Amino acid sequence: MPLIDNHFIDSHCHLDFAELADDIDNVLNRARKSGVAGFVVPGVSEPHWSRLLRLCAGHADLYPALGLHPCFDHPNLENSLRRLERELQNRSELVAVGEIGLDLFIPDADLDAQLAVLIPQLKLARTYQKPVLLHVRKAHDQVLKQLRQIKSEHAGLVHAFSGSEQQAREYLKLGFRLGIGGAVTYDRATKLRKLVAELPLESFVLETDSPDMPLSGYQGQLNYPERVVQIAAAVARIRQQPLTEIIEVTTSQSMMILSL
Repeated sequence: MPLIDNHFIDSHCHLDFAELADDIDNVLNRARKSGVAGFVVPGVSEPHWSRLLRLCAGHADLYPALGLHPCFDHPNLENSLRRLERELQNRSELVAVGEIGLDLFIPDADLDAQLAVLIPQLKLARTYQKPVLLHVRKAHDQVLKQLRQIKSEHAGLVHAFSGSEQQAREYLKLGFRLGIGGAVTYDRATKLRKLVAELPLESFVLETDSPDMPLSGYQGQLNYPERVVQIAAAVARIRQQPLTEIIEVTTSQSMMILSL
């Protein structure tokens, strides 16, 4: 897809989730009218992959990724990993492996069990030369350790980044970009806003995580890809840069990392 002036990429939106898929034409039409020119749709569990792939096949501006999310159960892990490898072998339209990662924020988090899901996916991404879409909560150091051990030339995106400046810089050293979503619109997000203000703009991509992670003012409501425009505007205010620069740079970073 050629870079379109003043158009956005939503680098992380779950359009296959029923809350959005049941009204997908309206959801996409509103987003496109708002200037969204591309939607990256990550997978979270193997039973949902076929639904996701069918949805993306019907829309040229939807870009699928497949992965096993750390917060979902994967009772047939070996079978799911074998299918993931088959899909990576046979589907050129896949832009990434994801959503994958570690989540030590959830109750009773089992690090070893999550690593057993993450590590083989990182290795598949390396083998098939795909970037990864990372979900990381309270586990940045553990994920960074795995990324250093399972080195890949294709890096990826850190979805909804919430770590420290030092952790951010470690991801950037490895070639990753940091996903900035609705959290940046909240006044209380002082650490994230400071990071957005101080790191180079090339460090970031924009995302909504629709239908989750509502922006300030929309608490308790479904989130939609059209609101990536408001996220970009918040970043522009924080950085005191023109909105056009925010759009151009973040869009180009998404396109470069994901080869869109």
